[in-house]
Amino acid sequence: AGPPPAAAATWPPSSPSSSSPRSRSSTTTSRATATQQRSGGKGAAAARWNWNRRTGAEGLPRGIVQTSSDMFLRPLWDPAANRANKNDRHKALLAMAVGISQMQNVDVMARKFLNESYTVMLFHYDGNVDGWRSLEWSDKAIHIVAPNQTKWWFAKRFLHPSVVAIYDFIFLWDEDLGVENFDPRRYIDIMVSEGLEITQPALDPDLSTDIHHRITIRNKMTKVHRRVYDNRSSMNCSDDSKGPPCTGWVEGMAPVFSRAAWKCVWHLIQNDLIHGWGLDMKLGYCAQGDRAEKVGVIDSEYVVHQGIPSLGGPSDTSKLPRRSLDLRTHIRRQSSAELEKFKERWEKAVREDDEWMDPFDA
Repeated sequence: AGPPPAAAATWPPSSPSSSSPRSRSSTTTSRATATQQRSGGKGAAAARWNWNRRTGAEGLPRGIVQTSSDMFLRPLWDPAANRANKNDRHKALLAMAVGISQMQNVDVMARKFLNESYTVMLFHYDGNVDGWRSLEWSDKAIHIVAPNQTKWWFAKRFLHPSVVAIYDFIFLWDEDLGVENFDPRRYIDIMVSEGLEITQPALDPDLSTDIHHRITIRNKMTKVHRRVYDNRSSMNCSDDSKGPPCTGWVEGMAPVFSRAAWKCVWHLIQNDLIHGWGLDMKLGYCAQGDRAEKVGVIDSEYVVHQGIPSLGGPSDTSKLPRRSLDLRTHIRRQSSAELEKFKERWEKAVREDDEWMDPFDA
């Protein structure tokens, strides 16, 4: 009667007992041989296997794999209704943690970016999304809700580099910035022309509050500055200064990152240290080169820092109940504790990584 017909090979096996180790090895070898023949030999097959392993898509043909995403809202019907991006040169994303008390200011900020067909993403830390429905652009923005979380918490979870890879620039801003003298398109053009990877808009010294570092103050005589000069004994910034906060530094309130820089910064953000204290001193390591050249403050497009600490309670302490004052105190204590933890982690990582060399270690 002859031998029984051969069973069809399946991959992966349905169970460990469905085939012997030898038959599984034979099946794998046959598949590898077929792949080599189709792709032109052992070298091509190895390259394909390595590529698939890097993406986690080894079970898929390469042409179907999409390794990135975006935040563009897609219509449920009528594909022609997709909003065209009139700014073909660059794509940008503005992401902010917001509360309803700052809606009027955020409205002004968002319009600046939406008018250039940039994407706006709002992280609602007070849980109130419905209150924003009255704004005509609300349905054009991405809304994400998580009570009492900071922009760094949101960014770590929702701005993975693969998700935002389509964007050339990431604006990770606070909600209390005045943008009357700021144009996002001109700002991006300056970043590109100056070869900058990490920046912030300069702060108007006449109207801003909470200016902590002189390097952030607007210089009316320049378009961009990359360092500050300060001969105070506590600072001593000069041409010999090689690092923050004299050069290669921006503050955490309004940073802007290139795509390449953000790929690095996202990994620098610590998952459990949600206030982000200490990150500013290390951002230069993500500048794709010399931080003294690749990090800068843009003077010609400047903002006003209003210094309104909305997360955790309002800022007018004369009208606050005692509980709100206590919340602000607890938040600052937590931020300080996280700063110390971040410093300890950095120092420990440097000690334990024998292959890493500090590019800025003089």
